[in-house]
Amino acid sequence: MLLYILRRILILIPVYIGLTLSTFTLVRMVPGDVVEVMMGEKVADPVLHAQALQRLGLDQPLPVQYWNYVSGILTGDFGTTFRTRTPVLEDFFLHFIPTVELALCAIAIASVVGITLGITAALRRGTWLDYTLMSGALAGYSMPIYLLGPVLTGIFAHYLGLLPVSGVISVAQFLDVQPKYGSWLLGSLMSDQPGAFTNVAKHFILPSVALSTIPLAMIARMTRSAILEVLGEDYVRTARAKGLSPRRIILVHVMRNALITVVTVVGLQMATLMAGAILTETIFNWPGVGNWLLDGFFTRDYPIVQNGILLVATALIFISLMVDILYGVINPRIRHAS
Repeated sequence: MLLYILRRILILIPVYIGLTLSTFTLVRMVPGDVVEVMMGEKVADPVLHAQALQRLGLDQPLPVQYWNYVSGILTGDFGTTFRTRTPVLEDFFLHFIPTVELALCAIAIASVVGITLGITAALRRGTWLDYTLMSGALAGYSMPIYLLGPVLTGIFAHYLGLLPVSGVISVAQFLDVQPKYGSWLLGSLMSDQPGAFTNVAKHFILPSVALSTIPLAMIARMTRSAILEVLGEDYVRTARAKGLSPRRIILVHVMRNALITVVTVVGLQMATLMAGAILTETIFNWPGVGNWLLDGFFTRDYPIVQNGILLVATALIFISLMVDILYGVINPRIRHAS
């Protein structure tokens, strides 16, 4: 198992090299001058412009800038933002925690509902219930977030008035509530203001549901396919011939073997949620890493974009690595064959 994990880790080295090169190059290909964006009219003075470039380290040749970027990462120094001069790593985690919380809520909804629907559809294969559930899953998979988000907001926030429109907390109502370790759920739970946690939880519902729709549909369809495939195996027919109860066959023999596919889909969908949360965060004004990266991109804040993307990619790679390891734990044949 240790060799299996080491092989997976070694594969990541060229991935990181390519990632640093691509982010460093692409962000500098974006039109616009960093100093002009930061200083506005003051940039008319060429002396101030040159001093700003020197202070930001942008007056050096690109190979030197890239070396400084990579050497900083290797020593754990992710630099400071151009505008606020705060450490990028500190800024990142303040925005990353809300994104993780949102993604976890979304994947929890998608996993519970998706697996349940997939099992139900597989056990009722060919019936009206199977067709209805899978048609609904296909519709959910085809519904883009930029359309579903406003629809959910219009129905549950504006028309019914049941849920808040955007943000993570009603600021005017809970002025003193602050996030704890970047977590608004934890901060509201530890605050002494009654109703703060419930208010934050309500803010999670709409973006979580909107974000969970596509992975829910994917998990449901893949769970159905995996269970149907396992149900056709010889050992399942043998278990039936021995007189085992349908419940035992499903829970012990079918689900354990179908779990490999389901775990992979859930893990990959979690990574997809983390990477694709930027659109949901924009629609619902969520204080996550997606909005943070988008703001850094528009203001040409290179340290935010370069290191932010690298840190997000690290989180996604870690999730994929955990899925690979869990794959090997569930099915030892995979780690021996790798």
